[in-house]
Amino acid sequence: MDKGKSGFVTIVGRPNVGKSTLMNHLIRQKIAITANKPQTTRDRIRTVYTDERGQVIFLDTPGIHKAKTRLGEYMVETAVKTVPDADVVLWIVEPAAKIGRGEEEIAKLLGKAKKPVVLVINKIDTVPKEEVQKTAAAFEGMLPFERVLYVSALRSVRTEDVMDAIFELLPYGPMYYDEDTVTDQPMQKIAAEMIREKALRALSEEVPHGIAVVTDKMQQRKDGLWEIEASIYCEKESHKGIIIGKGGQMLKKIGSEARADIEKMVEGHASLRLFVKVRKDWRDNTLYLKNLGYSDGNE
Repeated sequence: MDKGKSGFVTIVGRPNVGKSTLMNHLIRQKIAITANKPQTTRDRIRTVYTDERGQVIFLDTPGIHKAKTRLGEYMVETAVKTVPDADVVLWIVEPAAKIGRGEEEIAKLLGKAKKPVVLVINKIDTVPKEEVQKTAAAFEGMLPFERVLYVSALRSVRTEDVMDAIFELLPYGPMYYDEDTVTDQPMQKIAAEMIREKALRALSEEVPHGIAVVTDKMQQRKDGLWEIEASIYCEKESHKGIIIGKGGQMLKKIGSEARADIEKMVEGHASLRLFVKVRKDWRDNTLYLKNLGYSDGNE
């Protein structure tokens, strides 16, 4: 392992193109949450993959978009700041031939960084082959890509090509983490994200972007049971009612589904208590953002 390849791989792209789904598949474990809604990933998520070839540290980033709130600005800044730290960049795109301003901004960012870039066209199972080829042709003129790969992260199609390309491009170097390490994210953070994922999937379109989750308590009793308490923050009283649901049914659904994932993570039984709190317009309040973990100092 001392002579293996090692380095940092940043995953960038527009919102909802499948960045987190691909990363979870590549590391063979679910760490980053996924949902069929834009801007699911809000922060940089670091995961580690190790095999006989060496070690890859993945940096999954929020989707690069036109920010409309301070939270949005933080998300975009997080993604942009991660690129210079990379040894290799994976640019994930969808099979749509039209290139907009967002793609042009990403190309400009990557061009300035002067890092090896692999273009990964994801979701190839969703369109005819001709559309995928049109997409490749449209993007290939934007940057000198090291590789152009075609995958379906959700269907596990050709994803091994991505890892092969990464190891080909990485430099030789030391192992940064123990072989058993999968992420540097604390369990409290992962648990909070699991709860937010279930809320994203269960709630109506207007609510998800306005919620944040914080794990207030997470400890294991002597009998092995994990006791967890978490707060779901929303922006409006009306949203609080939607999250709780009639007779508390929506909150129970979110809690039940999240607890199942948390129990897999801790490899044991857990009790989960959820509280819903209102913080008006927290996405535009610097103090609230900092208290909820979204700040420049949140590494």
